[in-house]
Amino acid sequence: MRKFIHVDMDAFFVSVEIRDQPELADKPVAVGGRSRQRGVLSTCNYIARQFGLHSAMPTAIAIRKCPNLIVVPGRMSVYKEVSEQIREIFKRYTDLIEPLSLDEAYLDVTDSDNCQGSATLIAKEIRQAIFEETQLTASAGIAPLKFIAKIASDMNKPNGQFVVTPENIDEFISELPLNKIPGVGKVTYEKLTTIGWLKGADIKRLPEHEVVHRFGKFGSSLWKKCQGIDYRGVNTSRIRKSVGVERTFSQNMTTYNELESYMLDTLMPELLRRAEKYVKDNQIDKLGVKVKFQDFQQTTKEQKHSKMDETIFKELLYQAISRGNGKEVRLLGIHVGLNHSQINESQMTFDLH
Repeated sequence: MRKFIHVDMDAFFVSVEIRDQPELADKPVAVGGRSRQRGVLSTCNYIARQFGLHSAMPTAIAIRKCPNLIVVPGRMSVYKEVSEQIREIFKRYTDLIEPLSLDEAYLDVTDSDNCQGSATLIAKEIRQAIFEETQLTASAGIAPLKFIAKIASDMNKPNGQFVVTPENIDEFISELPLNKIPGVGKVTYEKLTTIGWLKGADIKRLPEHEVVHRFGKFGSSLWKKCQGIDYRGVNTSRIRKSVGVERTFSQNMTTYNELESYMLDTLMPELLRRAEKYVKDNQIDKLGVKVKFQDFQQTTKEQKHSKMDETIFKELLYQAISRGNGKEVRLLGIHVGLNHSQINESQMTFDLH
């Protein structure tokens, strides 16, 4: 069987900030927008999480929950630099690395000769090297299946690791709450619990067609995971699916005309710059507009098209804001969908406005 390690940095962005500003230690700290009216948290440390704070929470709500919260602006260039430093540590142990974002990655160490081939000891050495060289902590999950390794990395956070051996897979999955399985979100989990399916064992004992009947294609994936079936290997070349740009406004916009002007005058030039090589290579296959309203409801409209086209973007914008029934808009984004474009680093959305 394969030996997978999932390495996940602990509260990465905010941990970098606390490392570089030691006076923040032992205080509730978050990275994100500092404006009480417009800001959103990117991440927060474990002290802040004790107050119920989490990523994507509006700053105003976070400060009400934790009045002593310290919010610092993000420094993406620094995070990318540290992420590359961590990736160089991974390369000492294997070339089979699949980055998921700046702060987490899968490693396949099946054929690694390090630590006499022990994935558990390799994970321990990697975490120790990360701490010694970056002063940051990481957690790790070790398992023969990718999705189990990812779940395991969260079992002993922060600064810990958890191993699921081949002999323990069945027991681990049987006792696993279904909301711990990647892809099972809040709404899906509520549907599962309504049926009475709470743990892996509840799915494991069922025929596949029964789960598929209730949950379609996702049901098949869920059933396979609960049987311990995951044939995926580490993907060392990720595919870029889209290029986009978005902005959160300092003040909500209320009319189509002002949104259109902002889209054409500000967002379009930036999107053209970012997508220049894909435009030249004729790799665009769709256009899209994303809108977030004042109540944080979000909608996206897309249309198949092979070229950048202002007319289509304007029509998609009109359709998107029409879904808000007159609600003010706090965020606007536009993007292009791509075909066959390699990416070396996962895309991330990081909005500091």
